Amino acid sequence: MREEFLPFAPPNIGDAEIAEVSDALRSGWITTGPKTKQFEADFAAYLGAPSALAVSSGTAAMHLALVVHGIGPGDEVITTPMTFCSTVSVIEHVGARPILVDVQPDTLNIDPDLVAAAVTDRTRAILPVHYGGHPVALDRLQQIAHSHSLAVIEDAAHALPARYDDRLIGSGDNLVAFSFYATKNLTTAEGGMLTGATELIARAKVAHLHGMDRDAWQRYGQGGSWYYEIVMPGFKYNMSDLQAALGLAQLRRLNGMQTRRREIVSRYHEAFTDLDAVELPIQRNTVESAWHLYPIRLRLEALNIDRNRFIEEMTLRNIGTSVHFIPIHVHPYYRDKYGWRRDEFPQTIAAYERLVSLPLHSGLSDTDVADVVAAVRAIVTAHAA
Repeated sequence: MREEFLPFAPPNIGDAEIAEVSDALRSGWITTGPKTKQFEADFAAYLGAPSALAVSSGTAAMHLALVVHGIGPGDEVITTPMTFCSTVSVIEHVGARPILVDVQPDTLNIDPDLVAAAVTDRTRAILPVHYGGHPVALDRLQQIAHSHSLAVIEDAAHALPARYDDRLIGSGDNLVAFSFYATKNLTTAEGGMLTGATELIARAKVAHLHGMDRDAWQRYGQGGSWYYEIVMPGFKYNMSDLQAALGLAQLRRLNGMQTRRREIVSRYHEAFTDLDAVELPIQRNTVESAWHLYPIRLRLEALNIDRNRFIEEMTLRNIGTSVHFIPIHVHPYYRDKYGWRRDEFPQTIAAYERLVSLPLHSGLSDTDVADVVAAVRAIVTAHAA
């Protein structure tokens, strides 16, 4: 039994991040400025993306992507029920209608065959989620989108750095939204990034800061002009230099942090492979997961407890866990507005009732990992059916 509680996913912040933030504070630029611009450039270079725009959240990035594509009232956007609410909320924010389709049983990513069947003459975009960091079947989704002249907007909140057919997620021309929330593989405390074709990012840049034709750095930097024009009713979605300072340090450490994540994943795989009561997450041969999550699925027929009791038992052993996600269609707002039934997306609901996300972050020590392994094994052993 651990003496101290093991948090599920705390940020991994060190001296490098503190030094970067201190430098920003001393520079006089604490809102959008030189560090934000450097972070955008370095992030785009890391991915090999055409262009990148730093924003206040992954949610803001998705919202901007929909705005840039002109999606609005009367339009439909196809997405997954196995996601956080923001993926669907941004569709509502632009006045469009979310169309949910079920997930594949192995990856829990959106099922391309069901996407194809859901396209109507009102469909304007597909918004897939790279669940847990495992890339969706992008080639198939792109084929569907191309045949119907649809946009593909990727929710890559979990997918930094993930690869599909050896291409980093976010390296293409379509718009891809990343999140840098405190629990993410790279964090800026709050924040996000939108990547994609240069012309699309240029339009997003105007929309992300009040619809101005120039940002604060251009107006208040040396040689800048006070004059600006509003060319659209935009948003307040810019990232500050304090956030970007964290991001710059985190980006330099990202490969090392990912190596540690993969080490932990390998240890979990090895430790749990013989447990009949535990279904492990998979990684298809054509991808490299970012391993943002390690979501196990309990085989409830092999246990005499349910998922909620399992989580309670982990908490009693001072191990933090979570569930990803409470499906969109069971939340009261969406359930009542669209009349979605609990059993309407059978793969999603079957997975949800068995899902438990175990601690996975680069700050876990070998002792922490051993404690998680011991707790899981003890609980399934004690409660075997």
